[in-house]
Amino acid sequence: AALYGQFLEQMTPTIDSYGGRFIVRGGGIEVIGGDWAPKRIAILEFESAERAKSWLGSPEFTALDEIRTNSSNINMILVEGL
Repeated sequence: AALYGQFLEQMTPTIDSYGGRFIVRGGGIEVIGGDWAPKRIAILEFESAERAKSWLGSPEFTALDEIRTNSSNINMILVEGL
């Protein structure tokens, strides 16, 4: 948990620097269909899919790959049109 907290602390400024923002960060989850059982949800908003991809490929975010993989099991999807 401490390592994941460190990841979040370092990741948040990278989101900000690419114009992104958290829409949802945590909160209660109730699965109402299917067999997906996430423990935590975060939804980020960027001005475009291209900007989100720029953030994902940025040196600032990729520098956190080791701490991210050692502290969590993150699944990501990109959804346009929200």
